[in-house]
Amino acid sequence: MDQNLLKSINSTFSNDLIYWYSENKRDLPWRETTDPYKIWLSEIILQQTQVKQGLPYYLRFIKNFPNVEALSSVSENDILKMWEGLGYYSRARNLYKTATIVTRDLNGFFPVKYSELIKLPGIGDYSASAISSFSSNEVVSVVDGNVYRFISRLLGISTPINTAKSLKEFKKVTMKLISKNNPSDFNQAIMDFGAVICKPAVPNCYNCTFQNICYANNNDKVFDFPVKSKIKKPTNRFFNYLVFVNNSNETIIEKREKKGIWQNLYQFPLMETEKIIGLTQVLEYVKTNQKITLTKNNIKLFNNETIVHKLSHQRITISFWIINVNIIKSKSVNFDNINSYPFPRPLSKFLSMFK
Repeated sequence: MDQNLLKSINSTFSNDLIYWYSENKRDLPWRETTDPYKIWLSEIILQQTQVKQGLPYYLRFIKNFPNVEALSSVSENDILKMWEGLGYYSRARNLYKTATIVTRDLNGFFPVKYSELIKLPGIGDYSASAISSFSSNEVVSVVDGNVYRFISRLLGISTPINTAKSLKEFKKVTMKLISKNNPSDFNQAIMDFGAVICKPAVPNCYNCTFQNICYANNNDKVFDFPVKSKIKKPTNRFFNYLVFVNNSNETIIEKREKKGIWQNLYQFPLMETEKIIGLTQVLEYVKTNQKITLTKNNIKLFNNETIVHKLSHQRITISFWIINVNIIKSKSVNFDNINSYPFPRPLSKFLSMFK
């Protein structure tokens, strides 16, 4: 990092950034309030999610749960169902946990101080910083992906941003740059600037307020920042969902209760294998594990084309096997009522096509 550059821009940076924000800020509903509950909701939804995707979810949650007491009054299952399709479902589970804690232990008063917010489930440094500064103007800087990119380019910081060391370093730098008089607008501005001007693939350097002092721009290294350590190759997994269907239009579903992906969401009975399999292996599995003897005429592969669902560290190849049976001995669910259960996105897509 260029320390001299950091010192030289310290005095004017925050004012220039906030002025840019006043002229260019995006019109977003959570910016019209200082209610920590609504700000918290927006920040959790927007983690790992673009604004255009997260906005409809935010509006839906606010409409159905206008305050933290309303959110805590429903079940985790209800929240997971409303979250369906947004991914990273641990956020929804933590949403429910935090709403319950605030309602039960804090009399429904959502915290506004960083030191209190950081103790709640699902609230890390970024969320605690954002909520506290936006709701109570606490002087604490935010560091998200947009800030990492913008500040690393501006100051030539080569510390890999996907390491534990990076947060401490970028936090220290942004605390030097933050406006002590207007931390709320500063934090909104620095994130917006990274999202709108200092974009990943197509940065708008020609319209950048800081192009003349930017380390990366002046050294023709814009695309060298931010630096990331090499990421391990994703794990390949093969999911075979067994979709039992009887004459009464009923099926079997189960809850994923173990820790891991899609915890507490629902699925059809799962047969996980080391590679793509065929009808013979499915028949044998059903016979051994479900105690049902079938013929090949009772089973067919729903998806003729391979379905691949990519997660941050996993690549899941999915097959849906439709299995026609006369009777379902275990607890069943009618397909007419199946939409009341929360499913992972690939299964929701399947259900929309299958029915």
